[in-house]
Formats: sequence, structure tokens, C-alpha cells
Amino acid sequence: NSIRPFTVGRKNWLFSNSAKGAKASAIVYSLIETAKANGLDPERYLKYLFEKLPNTANFKDTETLDQYLPWATKPQEKCKE
Repeated sequence: NSIRPFTVGRKNWLFSNSAKGAKASAIVYSLIETAKANGLDPERYLKYLFEKLPNTANFKDTETLDQYLPWATKPQEKCKE
């Protein structure tokens, strides 16, 4: 059953009109599927990211970004299904 989202996505990827569009779709798909794999509600997780990331001081610091990964403590507390 884990292959199903990929199969559905594959049909939708035909409509990516550019390499940038395809990359953006892949990033969103990856975020959603990783959230699901870690027991998070994907909608809640994306909302959490959109609320918190704009206030993040340093996007290039991996330690800063690590706290927003789906398996980190805060997202697990805030976005669990």
C-alpha cells in the first residue's frame, strides 16, 4: 500500500510544466510522505512549518533546521495524528 501514493503522484507529475515545477512538487510530496511515515498529520505538520519557519533566523544552519524535521520532538508533540 506504500506504493499507491507514488503511483497517484506519477500521474500528476505529467502536468509539471518545468523542472522547477517538478522539483517543487517532489519537495511537497516528500514532506507529506515523511510526515505520514513519522505518524504526523501532514496538514498539521505543513501548517506548523509555515507558521514557524518564517521566524527562523538561519535557514542555512543544519542544527536549526533539524528541529523542524518530522521526527524531532516539537513536531512530534504538535502534529501527531
